[in-house]
Amino acid sequence: MRISQVIIYYALIAGLLSCSGNTASNKTSEPAIPVTVANVKLTNAVFYNSYPANIVALKEVELRGQVSGYITGIYFTEGTEVQPGEKLYEIDRRKYQAAYDEAQSGVKIAEDNLEKVQRDAERYTDLDRQDAVAKQILDNAMTDLKNAKQQVVAANSELIKAKTEYDFSLITAPFKGTIGFSNVKLGALITPGQTLLNTVSSDDVMGVDFEISETELSRFQKLDNAVNINNDTTFRITLPDNSIYPYSGKISVIDRAVDQQTGTIRVRITVPNKERLLKPGMSCKVNVLNTNAGQQALIPFRAVLEQLGEYSVFIIKDKNVKQVKVLLGPRVTSDVIVLDGLKGDETIVVDGIQKLHDGALITIAPSQKQQSK
Repeated sequence: MRISQVIIYYALIAGLLSCSGNTASNKTSEPAIPVTVANVKLTNAVFYNSYPANIVALKEVELRGQVSGYITGIYFTEGTEVQPGEKLYEIDRRKYQAAYDEAQSGVKIAEDNLEKVQRDAERYTDLDRQDAVAKQILDNAMTDLKNAKQQVVAANSELIKAKTEYDFSLITAPFKGTIGFSNVKLGALITPGQTLLNTVSSDDVMGVDFEISETELSRFQKLDNAVNINNDTTFRITLPDNSIYPYSGKISVIDRAVDQQTGTIRVRITVPNKERLLKPGMSCKVNVLNTNAGQQALIPFRAVLEQLGEYSVFIIKDKNVKQVKVLLGPRVTSDVIVLDGLKGDETIVVDGIQKLHDGALITIAPSQKQQSK
């Protein structure tokens, strides 16, 4: 009875060892994953870094009334170009004209009075030299002369004030530019300094504002004033319809300080706008030629695996794969430039990357192009 139990015991152990051996065999015989591959190639890449941007007018003025009154004249067509000094709005000028005329008369009266008092003072001065007039009379004449001069000064101040208000009642274009939609109609009451009448903005040249990281500041400082606005392609603009703007730009201003909240700094380039294609407030993209452009690794974009914002590819090592991290540059049609991580002599997996892991066994399948042949 004991001998039979021993036999059964050893039989069970043999069975278990046999099962564990089969399991180990299954693990080591993991099937190879079929993939398609491609050779990494080096190419003389010319690429741009893209930045969201906005079109701004280099000169822009809000037109507001500086005197009160009703709008009695609108002399422009909305959305058209206006010239410096061109008449745009008129605020009822009658009371300002009357005040100006009255101030002119006040100056004339004060000047005539000064002339009379001046003659009296000169006459009494001559008589005083002859001891022919009382000293008190001479003192009164000199006081009158001093007061008369002050009255002329005061009258001229009133004239300047009246002239300024009269001029403010006629609003003219401050510079050459385009005027927008009018915010008031004929008969509207104007509150000084508050009522917005319209906005005039310059058309040519235009500014393009965008923000860069503080880590890129030295690069842009080197580009500052180093390009020719007429034929250089360092700065190119992509319009909202994805068309390329025909004129290139030039750095105009790099802001004085970095925004501590975002770690960015604003840059402005200027571009011609002869055809008036650019409008203030328009969104666009500024494409800046990358100074690292040159021999770079180029791979199919579908070969890239993204995980938590990091990118990697699988390179072939004998019959296995190794996962390596890469730093991507811009897309070039269906390919992508690799700035770091590849030397250019590797073979990488293109199709089948979702099934792979580091060290996985692979078998190379023919590509779709080869199959079609």
